[in-house]
Amino acid sequence: MPNPTDDLHFLRDPYPTYATLRAACPVQQVPTDSGGHTSYLVTGHAEARAALADPRLSKDTAAFFADKTSRQCLHPAVAHNMLATDPPQHTRLRKLVTKAFATGAVTELRPFIAQTTQALLTRWPAGETFDFVAGLAVPLPVIVICELLGIPEEDRPTVQRWSGDLFAAGQPEIIDAASHHLADYMTNLVATKRSAPGNTLLDRLISARDDDTHLTEEELVSLAVLLFIAGHETTTNFLGNATLALLQHPTALRRLRESPKDHPAALDELLRYDAPLSLTTFRYTTEPLTLGDVAIPTGTPVRIALGAANRDPQRFPEPDLLDLGRDATAHLSFGHGIHRCLGAPLAKAEAEIALRTVLTRHPHIRLAVPPAELRWRRTRLVRGLTSLPVLA
Repeated sequence: MPNPTDDLHFLRDPYPTYATLRAACPVQQVPTDSGGHTSYLVTGHAEARAALADPRLSKDTAAFFADKTSRQCLHPAVAHNMLATDPPQHTRLRKLVTKAFATGAVTELRPFIAQTTQALLTRWPAGETFDFVAGLAVPLPVIVICELLGIPEEDRPTVQRWSGDLFAAGQPEIIDAASHHLADYMTNLVATKRSAPGNTLLDRLISARDDDTHLTEEELVSLAVLLFIAGHETTTNFLGNATLALLQHPTALRRLRESPKDHPAALDELLRYDAPLSLTTFRYTTEPLTLGDVAIPTGTPVRIALGAANRDPQRFPEPDLLDLGRDATAHLSFGHGIHRCLGAPLAKAEAEIALRTVLTRHPHIRLAVPPAELRWRRTRLVRGLTSLPVLA
């Protein structure tokens, strides 16, 4: 696969590359880095769905890489979080945070999300260019997850910057430093909440018990870091990608503007069309397995290209077409299986409210620059715009 730090064409549109890879073979061995290491890349939808749910593909990469040399020195709270665990540890940790992101809990948040969206959009000067990413897509989910966790308002820009630095492809020193900054911050926040308890999600995790066993200090800090990152990164990219897709497809934009009831169903197609998480983190095989017709030996790294799977013509006819009438509920943008994104209901609620509010307040929204001038984040892992200048 192309290196995202130097291939601007791939950053702008990775889907032709994904299509070529998938057409050659939906599961194939590819270079992982310039050091001669390889992994298996999954680009087909059926194969990706199977891989995401296969217990023989472990997420406990700490065990896999324990005897391997790494140039990175990530803080354990980032390197060994819940996403990098297998059952039974993963089951126990996930159970403790599931309720916070259930549909009922998200419903209670909707008025706050709507109020925050309206407040952010009042900063859009009439007749002037507005950066949709900096003005709405970034701050909205950051504010919401910070409210959930109890992160003070004055600290939010700093922790958000550290979170963004974790995706600085090709810059391990920046990634490492950000992981330590975030973990140290959450360690101090946990200590503060212990001395002055409140009613936030983090407070509830501090007092949470499972079979009369508290979360360890390391687990608390790791969950706090993960919830903060996962609670806004995907949604930020989703909002930017979805808005750009609509601005480039006037018929779809008009449909949403004229029929607000279509918004919930349209979200799945927008997620499928341009996934906010393009590529999963590594899994590795704990025993030999076959994906598609490809045999993968034990101890082999595997990555799943969610963006490629979502455009597999075997599952979605005319996959490069944005069709808001399509049943796209089988998309894999939130993953599948036991590691499916916990925050999916919250992300969809934020996107639905934000898009409806924008189209109501600014029905004639349009791009302020040619699409070729848009810039994308330099990373394979997530797919998102660094800015999106628009006009009303």
